[in-house]
Amino acid sequence: MKTSTALLALIVFASPSISYFKFQRPVQVTGGGQHYFIVDEPLWKNAQPDLGDLRLYDGQTEYPYALAVERGGLEHEHTPVRVLQQSTVAGKTQFIIDMSGVVEYDHIDVKLAARDFVAHAKVEGQDDLHGPHWAVLAEPILYDLSKENLGGNSMLRLPVSTYKYLRVTVDGPVKPADILGAMAEFRAEQQARWRNVAETPKVSSQDHDTVLTFDVPKNIPVERVSFIVDPNQPNFRRAVEIRNDRGVWLGSGEISKVHMLRDGNKIDVDDSTVEFSTQAEKTITVIIHNGDDKPLHESARLEQHERRIYFDAPAAGGLTLYYGDEKLAPPVYDYAKLFQLEKNVVPTQLGVEVSNSAYAGRPDERPWTERHPAVLWIAIVVAVVVLGAVALRSMKTAAATG
Repeated sequence: MKTSTALLALIVFASPSISYFKFQRPVQVTGGGQHYFIVDEPLWKNAQPDLGDLRLYDGQTEYPYALAVERGGLEHEHTPVRVLQQSTVAGKTQFIIDMSGVVEYDHIDVKLAARDFVAHAKVEGQDDLHGPHWAVLAEPILYDLSKENLGGNSMLRLPVSTYKYLRVTVDGPVKPADILGAMAEFRAEQQARWRNVAETPKVSSQDHDTVLTFDVPKNIPVERVSFIVDPNQPNFRRAVEIRNDRGVWLGSGEISKVHMLRDGNKIDVDDSTVEFSTQAEKTITVIIHNGDDKPLHESARLEQHERRIYFDAPAAGGLTLYYGDEKLAPPVYDYAKLFQLEKNVVPTQLGVEVSNSAYAGRPDERPWTERHPAVLWIAIVVAVVVLGAVALRSMKTAAATG
């Protein structure tokens, strides 16, 4: 009986109630249908760090929602493919890639032995290996700039294709013996959505490093640093390291820019972001290792993936978002389990944050002894005094009878 009563009390205390939320904001919906709003700084500051206490209400009726992190997506399917007939044709290296075992593909990663080169490639497709009509699919630039510490590229990027055979012709210094193998890939990509959370860092120099220090708003997750480099900056490739205010490593990567014309072939590469993941850091330090090169002329910002709250709005009336209940567990909705994004989803805005006028706070769930410590201490002192008096009286009685 006691166990069931305690469980019932726990359920009552764990349930949401409008009077338990400290803050509220109007949700500006226009008509019914699927809507969403983006989680912003006031929500991160005053809701639970995992956003588990967000609740939508229409009057006294709770409305379900789905919380989505807009990370995007990239599906990879890797399939080894055979490379055939490596040969020299009209002074150029040519080879066939057998794609007959791959349903569809849009990237071919060629394994090359060649180093320190720039070459122009032409990729053609056909279903009949011996047929006369080859369709031109792409003309990428392959390169390896190891000596200049600027990386390389051996990827053939194509439109989504289903040809059974590819014919690749490469001019430049790549020889037939340099073609070691190939891997087919299919990439289905959905763009990630990012929002700024901190910019205008404090900039300083330490030895050969540029140090950027960001102040981060309360509870904000951070997942990327993005650099904006002066377009007049010469080609570069720099290592980047990310740490918190205690010097703990959070992530690392590289940023680079390669724009050059080599042997009539143009190379264009820009990589200006480094991804990592952390939350509730007060400051984040980004260190650019310049080596013996001059510091880059750049600015930078910290970013996070958008968090969106998706919901089906009522046809009439408005909704209110409540939050600020520190003890409320995250909701479990069928809507979130079965969520499907609709094509005509409507973005909406949150109104200004205000204190919840109905806020009364949760009942005090602490044991009686924790809620009334003074009474407990008085009882302990009284008990000690009584026991002491009894002991003293016993000692006097024993001495008198002795």
